[in-house]
Amino acid sequence: QVQLVESGGGLVQAGGSLRLSCAASGRTFSVYVMGWFRLAPGKEREFVAAIRWTDGSQYYADSVKGRFTSSRDNAKNTAYLQMNNLKPEDTAVYYCAARVASGGFPAVHETEYSYWGQGTQVTVSS
Repeated sequence: QVQLVESGGGLVQAGGSLRLSCAASGRTFSVYVMGWFRLAPGKEREFVAAIRWTDGSQYYADSVKGRFTSSRDNAKNTAYLQMNNLKPEDTAVYYCAARVASGGFPAVHETEYSYWGQGTQVTVSS
């Protein structure tokens, strides 16, 4: 089992920045990919970013490329999502997720992840 706890959401003006954290505990050695997804009102949950735990390889959705950066601290078993130049359309509940099965990268589908955080609200005002 892997437990994920997110933090760092909040309210920010357009153009501002936030950094989300996702702290993993439990069988963290089994984590292969950490992904970030978001769920906006009236929309389906969508992929945002993924980072491969072993070598830090990253992959981003086109909508956030160049603005968001994913990173990880293996010693702290924590993944981060730095979000810059935020836009109102970035408003959503953000979730981190852990994939424990090795395989292809990136993992952009929800079904590829076994463990999920509780979600953290990000609201961007115009």
